[in-house]
Amino acid sequence: MASEDIAKLAETLAKTQVAGGQLSFKGKSLKLNTAEDAKDVIKEIEDFDGLEALRLEGNTVGVEAAKVIAKALEKKSELKRCHWNDMFTGKLRSEIPPALISLGEGLITAGEQLVELDLSDNAFGPDGVRGFEALLKSPACFTLHELKLNNCGMGIGGGWQKPPGENDGATALAEAFGIIGTLEEVHMPQNGINHPGVTALAQAFSINPLLRVINLNDNTFTEKGAVAMAETLKTLRQVEVINFGDCLVRSKGAVAIADAVRGGLPKLKELNLSFCEIKRDAALVVAEAVADKAELENLDLNGNALGEEGCEQLQEVLDSFNMAKVLASLSDDEGEDEEEEDEEGEEDDDEEEEEDEDEEPQQRGQGEESATPSRKITDPNSEEPAAVLSSPPPTDLSTFLSFPSPEKLLRLGPKVSVLIVQQTDTSDPEKVVSAFLKVASVYREEASVKTAVLDAVDALMKKAFSSSSFNSNTFLTRLLIHMGLLKSEDKIKAIPSLHGPLMVLNHMVQQDYFPQTLVPLLLAFVTKPNGALEICSFARHNLLQTLYKI
Repeated sequence: MASEDIAKLAETLAKTQVAGGQLSFKGKSLKLNTAEDAKDVIKEIEDFDGLEALRLEGNTVGVEAAKVIAKALEKKSELKRCHWNDMFTGKLRSEIPPALISLGEGLITAGEQLVELDLSDNAFGPDGVRGFEALLKSPACFTLHELKLNNCGMGIGGGWQKPPGENDGATALAEAFGIIGTLEEVHMPQNGINHPGVTALAQAFSINPLLRVINLNDNTFTEKGAVAMAETLKTLRQVEVINFGDCLVRSKGAVAIADAVRGGLPKLKELNLSFCEIKRDAALVVAEAVADKAELENLDLNGNALGEEGCEQLQEVLDSFNMAKVLASLSDDEGEDEEEEDEEGEEDDDEEEEEDEDEEPQQRGQGEESATPSRKITDPNSEEPAAVLSSPPPTDLSTFLSFPSPEKLLRLGPKVSVLIVQQTDTSDPEKVVSAFLKVASVYREEASVKTAVLDAVDALMKKAFSSSSFNSNTFLTRLLIHMGLLKSEDKIKAIPSLHGPLMVLNHMVQQDYFPQTLVPLLLAFVTKPNGALEICSFARHNLLQTLYKI
């Protein structure tokens, strides 16, 4: 490390916040690769008496640095809180498990009794679970109350390229949760966990009776996972927050969860089932289930398929027991969809993709109403056999662009790339940005969806960048503004999630049509601290690795 770097590090450490037993290096952007790099950090740890909380987030910790930090922690037996989120920026995924193993061994050797462990936003992927599995199963975590694993890209398997069943990341964690038994909060949003992992987690949660917060937002339950989780919820009495938003629980899953809510959960304050493909009747069952929840503050059913009449009925049901005020906005309701889906049999095989959207129409169609909700409000159209057995309605490009979804994109078929190019004014950077973001927003790892998204983006951007009248710099500037990474006087509202656009950009920058002159500008803005980027650190990490190589 150069002398000027050491001086800068020393100055940073001098400003380190120390309060209430906490030593914080938060957001210092320290690059701790070698033992020498970490020398001053180690001294701070060693000299701190009564260390109870260590914040390392917002820095970069390499394997060798982790080993010496772990050695220093072996003498800190009073440590209770480890804020170790977002501390591997720029590191290869293969480097993260050994670093975590070293840090975990330090805590175990010290005889810690942790109450909080935050490893969020570290993009370690499914295999990374082995880096802290031993720690979770050790006595150091027998007192653990809060575990946060937000946006770590664990997926449902031990590795995306491995066959199902090998070292299932979520299942390994579930085994650890069953050993701990003292958890009060579990945060694992946006990890690509599918129904086998959800089911394993549900079984483990039942062994943690003190659970207050369960946040699994943006994973993929389907009916099987939702039913398994509902059975566990029936056994828990302390739960205050349930966040299953964007988890594809669908109508049958929602009815199962409603049954659990109706029969228990006396302390429930928040129930989030937004963007879960729930239809009107099932949503009404959920509303009825919260009638006696005196502490409920928020019921979120936004982004489902209720229709205008369904939204009104939902409000009426809640108003009938003076709880209309707890209902979150329904501004993103998808509208009532006559298409019925047969949820039975989905995800029967661990190899099935998370949304099962390429299923043949004739394999669907029994309808979600077979879930027998306690309160049935009949839709006259649903009594017509043709409505039940009909194939999905045709989708045109304008329908997809108005309300993008993976299913609508797939319905466009192989013509989607041609349609995107034909119906987008590729001389106008703003219109190209709009089309790009609409397509990228539905990105999924499911092979059929991923291929459709990337093919459409390739066709659109190849046409745009090849045009002499297209201003590439303006395109990137407007894209950064819409992603919330660059301020603008236009007061443009940033898109809600950067995950899809970041994953698609990671593909796009590697293509021959992408101007290499744009790489430094893109790198500069993706590197800057930004809350929206931190939420999607897995996708951000992948893009940064690619940009650094170009």
